[in-house]
Amino acid sequence: MIGRQGLYGILSILIVASMVTARSIDEALIAAGDNRAEVEQALSMAPVEQKSAMTWLVEHMPEDDLRTLDASFLLENVDLSYRAWVESPWHDEVPEQVFLEAILPYASVNERRDAWRRPFREMCLPMVAKANSPGQAATMLNQQVFPAVGVKYSTKRPKADQSPFESMDAGMASCTGLSVLLIDACRSVGVPARFVGTPLWTNGSGNHSWVEVWDNGQWHFTGAAEPTGDALNKGWFTGQASGAIEGHPEHGVYAATWREVPLHFPMSWRPHDTTVGGIDVTSRYAGTEPDVPAGFARMHIQVVGTSGERRALPVRVMSSAGETLIEGMSRDERFDANDHLNGVVPQGAVLMVVCDESQQEVVVEEADHVVTLHVPEDQALSRARADEIRERAVTAWRQRENDVAETALSEGQVMRDGKTMKFTWRTHGTRPQTGRSLFISLHGGGGTTAEVNDQQWENQGSMYSDVKEGIYVAPRAPTNSWNLWHQAHVDGLLDEIIQTMVLTQDVDPDRVYLIGYSAGGDGVYQLAPRMADRFAAAGAFAGHPNETVHDGLRNLPFTIHMGGQDSAYKRNEVARQWKDQLAEAQRHDPNGYPHVVKIHEELGHWMKNRENASLDWMQSQIRRRNPERVVWKQDDVLSDRFYWLKVDEPVARDRKVVEMGGNVITIIEPGAPGTLRIRLDDQMLDLRRPVRVQYQDGTVIFNDIVPRQRRVIEETLAERGDVRGVYFGEIVLEMPPSAP
Repeated sequence: MIGRQGLYGILSILIVASMVTARSIDEALIAAGDNRAEVEQALSMAPVEQKSAMTWLVEHMPEDDLRTLDASFLLENVDLSYRAWVESPWHDEVPEQVFLEAILPYASVNERRDAWRRPFREMCLPMVAKANSPGQAATMLNQQVFPAVGVKYSTKRPKADQSPFESMDAGMASCTGLSVLLIDACRSVGVPARFVGTPLWTNGSGNHSWVEVWDNGQWHFTGAAEPTGDALNKGWFTGQASGAIEGHPEHGVYAATWREVPLHFPMSWRPHDTTVGGIDVTSRYAGTEPDVPAGFARMHIQVVGTSGERRALPVRVMSSAGETLIEGMSRDERFDANDHLNGVVPQGAVLMVVCDESQQEVVVEEADHVVTLHVPEDQALSRARADEIRERAVTAWRQRENDVAETALSEGQVMRDGKTMKFTWRTHGTRPQTGRSLFISLHGGGGTTAEVNDQQWENQGSMYSDVKEGIYVAPRAPTNSWNLWHQAHVDGLLDEIIQTMVLTQDVDPDRVYLIGYSAGGDGVYQLAPRMADRFAAAGAFAGHPNETVHDGLRNLPFTIHMGGQDSAYKRNEVARQWKDQLAEAQRHDPNGYPHVVKIHEELGHWMKNRENASLDWMQSQIRRRNPERVVWKQDDVLSDRFYWLKVDEPVARDRKVVEMGGNVITIIEPGAPGTLRIRLDDQMLDLRRPVRVQYQDGTVIFNDIVPRQRRVIEETLAERGDVRGVYFGEIVLEMPPSAP
């Protein structure tokens, strides 16, 4: 399993590490650096009929190539690709955009840049001489190319991402290298082809790559060096692919592209490389379309915003009698242009297509009818409509995430950003009506061997058996370093565990508790202030805070238990200091910093289970989800969201203090300059009335109605999958360098 992050769920963003965008020619020339003259020469020397192709290539090619490829390489590539397109018998069936994306590029992913066009064209043209369609040509090439160049599949290949010439030199290639070779063979003779794959099958058995080719107005697939005669859309992997999960950063199916798209293609052999664009094509593999009976037609629906880009929104198609005929999510720019929400409807009937407050009456006459619904980008919503959209978004999130969560539970591990966190779990007591509580318990150990840390983990899993009710989870730290719970990957992995238990064990997200002993207590000191908005209470037992401070604990009930004789690293002295600091903070802010600190004077590092007494106190606490005052102190591990505040560019050690009372929000400490987003809903204040934002000196910087918007609902849910942390509207402010 991998974590849910980014455009995942309704707006899955886990794989959207960086948006893959085009650049202007001027930007491309700047990016070319010392190679600028070569790129300028290629642009100026391209024949008139090939100018647009060369321009597109320069605007979309990777920056590394801009800095290294010479003019002769680019000119030959454009010339031969253009000739392959216009001279092919199926030229009229291949739109220019398909040519640009799937014939013109000289590479598929990150493979070495070979000058393969001319030798491949000379070799492959005779092979497809009798082909009447690009699909037929692709099947012929798949049967003949690999024997001709002497390349076979082998796990002993030198590397995964081989170029075609590297594979020919080795005489072997993985599915990745084989796919690159077949794609280049197809492109050399004007067959549009692209690289497709999944980072990980849902059963965890591995990854796979294959090829899609354009034929008869749509994409079809085939396995490279896995010919299936004259047929496309067949292969050994179809059963595996049918279980793919749309939008999932590991278990989805993606096609590589150089055009500007919101996703990047997940190269499992190079997981941190986000330079290649990706299109989610999972739906083509995960299910089949129903047959269309007589008297019916297939209706395709796309939703377009005012910017002209497709949007992913819930759509409902109803009959004149009010019966729902089609319901689901439209496709946004993550998907192919011809990938739509679709269904079968009565031909000739009057239908109503509804999305938000937009609706359109439609009569479907054609056998395949595409309907485009235009909606405003940020349409203001009524409270009832916002409530409905939130409920629908949460329901859709649960449906999309449930299978992934079940897999995580059965495997006993979660993953995010290349890190794995194993965990054990057990159940205590009877489930309350509002849902179970969740204890996350961090083990000790630290800078020692894996065996010792494994033993500490096993021991932690058996502790605190007197928990009266809830799910008790003991995670295994991903590393064995001294700061095993301090590192940036821990936050997201704990989020994954919370989401998994919310989905599979009916955990109440407002009753999640963090505890830890020894090095695990160190981790609680670190994690609780920076993740305070996820927990109802936290307990640091026999731990040391290191460099962290207590500021972020303003709204998190916090308990410390420490042996008075536990002098290693001065744990006991530091615990006494924190006791005084928390008391002083509460004196200045009586509604904040709830805490219980107990120094067991006669005990050392092992406290003989005395800390167990705090579990009942912790479990009596409920998460303060929307506190009236937020004190946000950034750690060296940065976060862009804390309670109802968000920043676009977090700054280490930054401190912000914002207070809410009635319909007035006061920025007491603005902190570092930059964009500050204030998220709101109707439970926090009255969104029917203007909301005033001011500095502490009374200077007003915002005073207006805050509209409820679908975008905010979807974004705040997608950020964390926190079903109780979804907001309706937001105020976007720019904090100046020297705010009052």
